[in-house]
Amino acid sequence: MELRSLKLLDTRSMTATAHALIGASIALKVTNPLLGIPIAILSHFIADLIPHWDAGTNHKKKSLTRLKMEAAADVLLGFLLAYLIFWKFVDPEYLFVMIIAAQLPDWLEAPSWMFGFKVPPFSWLDWLGHKLQSRMQLPLA
Repeated sequence: MELRSLKLLDTRSMTATAHALIGASIALKVTNPLLGIPIAILSHFIADLIPHWDAGTNHKKKSLTRLKMEAAADVLLGFLLAYLIFWKFVDPEYLFVMIIAAQLPDWLEAPSWMFGFKVPPFSWLDWLGHKLQSRMQLPLA
């Protein structure tokens, strides 16, 4: 069996997971939410400048259902990994808030690209995401 055919090993949706882990790492080091939350949101845009792949990579070849499933799996994996790694070190409520903050631009962009809801601020974030994100192809594609 070819590695690409193993759906459990599919690495097509790692960006939300990376944002979650970055947000959790910031929560560990920046315990003041008044500083931590804005830093976590800013970290999203900085991380998007790094070439990466995500659920949106090759989106024209995927069904909307597949895109949604991959994005949801990515978000859930991010929460799970961040919790498993950081739960002993960061208050769970703050950890949850920081994960959401680090993923927030994608959450706000989702109505535009997933549901065609083309009104500000959703459409603005969709536009900004296309300008900032540095896409690369999947290593196993």
